[in-house]
Amino acid sequence: MLQNVAAGVSVWLGQPFGRGVTNAGIVVESDGITVIDTLIGGERTEACAAAIEAIGPPVRRVILTSSHVPFVGGAGRFRLAAVYGSRQISAHLDQPPNLEGYRRLYPDVAHEFDTMRARSVSHLVVDAAWLTPAVIAVPIGGQIEQNLVVQVPGAGVVFAGAMCSFGVTPLAFDGDPATWADALDRVIALGETIVPGQGPVGSADDVEQLQEYLRACVDARGDVQRLDSGPWDKWLCREFDVVNVERAAMLADGDHSVPPSMRGVLGID
Repeated sequence: MLQNVAAGVSVWLGQPFGRGVTNAGIVVESDGITVIDTLIGGERTEACAAAIEAIGPPVRRVILTSSHVPFVGGAGRFRLAAVYGSRQISAHLDQPPNLEGYRRLYPDVAHEFDTMRARSVSHLVVDAAWLTPAVIAVPIGGQIEQNLVVQVPGAGVVFAGAMCSFGVTPLAFDGDPATWADALDRVIALGETIVPGQGPVGSADDVEQLQEYLRACVDARGDVQRLDSGPWDKWLCREFDVVNVERAAMLADGDHSVPPSMRGVLGID
């Protein structure tokens, strides 16, 4: 569903909200369109791309906020656009995709990965930079070590991408919940309207709830039973709690490996 959030600024709102269902940003300028994230691919990306193409101008740029497949899986659909990403995003996209892992994590669209068309990053973003007269790409970290967010200062809009999930539990199997929570202060400072990578368009209040959740994961010290109650009690995808809590504890002990509980989420005994 295409939702306008400001003049020339829209979001493709992935619905129904849930695992692997993400949003894409659209910024229309005189030279063409900038797309922020490309969904998981397949039918979801096709529906989004059709709505974008109906706007009229060509897609000139794609900005990727993470290397995780729900945000990059459809990048191949925009084959003529420049692709912007961080060094880490670029390095991850240059590796062979873990198709079996994707199928296990996102079984509802498992068949879509058979025809996934990957794309590599063509333009690295190392420092905050104006990519167009309307759009600034801002390096940040937490969901992975090197995320990007996109600021549209003239509209007061921030496309937080993978850095924000509203009403949907994030998955930090290779992120850092403590760093992530602190970094979200920067997201709040960039604009009043926050477009998350998952969930409905929100504001600073929604970002602060996400911060509280991430810090609660840290405070649980590896025991998901000690995770405090909060607004996240009503969020979707609570099966990710155990991974996020374990990851935070492992990082506190200097262990940067993937949490063993991630195997359970993948359905691997």
